Amino acid sequence: MAILVTGGAGYIGSHTVAEFIERGEDVIILDNLQKGHAEAVLAPNFYQGDLRDSNLLDRIFAEHDIEAVIHFAADSLVGESVSDPLKYYQNNIASTLNLVTKMKEHGVNKIVFSSTAATYGEPRNNPIQESDPTLPTNPYGETKLAIEKMLHWCDQAYGIHFVALRYFNAAGADPNGRIGEDHHPETHLIPLILQVALGQRESITIFGQDYPTPDGTCVRDYVHVLDLAQAHYLALNQLRKTQKSGIYNLGNGQGFSVSEVIEAARRVTGHLIPARLGERRAGDPAVLIASSQLAQEELGWVPQWNRLEQILQTAWNWHKNHPQGFNK
Repeated sequence: MAILVTGGAGYIGSHTVAEFIERGEDVIILDNLQKGHAEAVLAPNFYQGDLRDSNLLDRIFAEHDIEAVIHFAADSLVGESVSDPLKYYQNNIASTLNLVTKMKEHGVNKIVFSSTAATYGEPRNNPIQESDPTLPTNPYGETKLAIEKMLHWCDQAYGIHFVALRYFNAAGADPNGRIGEDHHPETHLIPLILQVALGQRESITIFGQDYPTPDGTCVRDYVHVLDLAQAHYLALNQLRKTQKSGIYNLGNGQGFSVSEVIEAARRVTGHLIPARLGERRAGDPAVLIASSQLAQEELGWVPQWNRLEQILQTAWNWHKNHPQGFNK
């Protein structure tokens, strides 16, 4: 039986496809390549298209004996979601609604969903636990939370079992250098810092230095993309064994400030990486750290790439050898 991976040509999706293939799974990728890259397609069975295309989904489910779906495909820029919320409701919620509808019609009852820490909004506690309130502060987080709720009710009504994985800050790259992070526009801190080391930017901006943290800069929990990929495989296996639905945080459980990440990147790259101070950005919490205890206890997930220098080294290996990303 096969695993359908939507968004399998994207950053986390392609690393997860690599993990599944290495574990002997038969993988089918569906990606519209708006954000993903053809060069990141690692499975032989690839369909280019949109999740809202019902005829395409019918064709995929008819042509393959699909056991489960790993669902990454989504828009994920917080700022864009605020300025264009309808795009996010269309591409995130409407697409997932069509996907799950087709799963129901074709008798596929397992899905692992790529969710986000943005479902929590401004955290009341650190580290954040799955039982903490979910009060998103942007449409991106709202759409992901709405999908989680839809999956819950589909589990109750149709027996479509799900695992939703709430990522914190994904980072790093395949150590073999085959695939890595390539977003346009780039909004993630670590790639932006490494662009300075590559001479593609003059400096990195620190947005605010007066937060209630040890050095005044925001603290975030960074989790290696390979550890996220492993978590998806473990989540699928849980669904295979227990058919128990669940929601899990994925993070390292420790935070690093913006200044700490910049300093570590200087050590890893050997570059000065000039930094300049900017104004705080609206909506940036001072600290976001995950409690991943539930994922460790129930999924058996243990992050292997949990040192900041490890994460940065794999990212730097990718970026210095692919300074233009997949566009060589």
